Amino acid sequence: MNYTNLLLEKNGAVAVLTINRPKALNALNSDTLKELSAVLDELGSDSGVKAVIITGSGEKAFIAGADISQMKEFNAIEGRRFALLGHATFRKLELMPQPVIAAINGFALGGGCELAMACDIRMAGENAKFGQPEVTLGLTAGFGGTQRLPRLVGTGIASELLFTGDVIDAKEAHRIGLVNKVYPLDTLMEEALKLAKRISGRAPAAVQLSKSAIQRGMNMDIDSAQAYEAEVFGLTFSTQDQTEGCGAFLEKRKPVFEGK
Repeated sequence: MNYTNLLLEKNGAVAVLTINRPKALNALNSDTLKELSAVLDELGSDSGVKAVIITGSGEKAFIAGADISQMKEFNAIEGRRFALLGHATFRKLELMPQPVIAAINGFALGGGCELAMACDIRMAGENAKFGQPEVTLGLTAGFGGTQRLPRLVGTGIASELLFTGDVIDAKEAHRIGLVNKVYPLDTLMEEALKLAKRISGRAPAAVQLSKSAIQRGMNMDIDSAQAYEAEVFGLTFSTQDQTEGCGAFLEKRKPVFEGK
């Protein structure tokens, strides 16, 4: 498919998805969210894609937020509809089988921070800025920020950021656990690709089942989550890749995974 606000490239088994609205600092409007939802469906069903990287066009912004020029005319019903569109789209990031890496190359504010938090791994350039500044506009976070941020950094820090709308830099985001690693901007995509390719070299079913166990287990009590993990663990023994991986370990050689 051809997309107006997105760019999609494939680098071997890695798909690189770029939010491409540089004049709007890659802000998310309804059309962009609908395109993103469609491309996530496309990628999720593509067995040749083993990992996905999401980034923003240009060097200023990953995603500067939701598109205020669209939101300023919303009534209550339209605002709720916009929030539900964002929720449904970002949830696809969490539930799609492949791991998703956010390569955060600038401002990740509001909806941009919320999209990054829906990814499995967050890597930031040194220039990145993070925040949920909605309260400075008379709004609340609407794309999952009040739910994902506390789960990632704890309720105290999340409450401070959500109540003040303060913006933090990449170093602070790393300190509080919002991002995994911080890199110079000119090496960010190189490092993201390295990680994505390393993940792509592992047994695909095992990686995808690991993601499922994390995503589902985080919303279960510990006993239910461990029971689900046991089911997932058992499923791996039905794959050829498990036989290959264990055999290669015992034979002291590198495994050759075929995704079966």
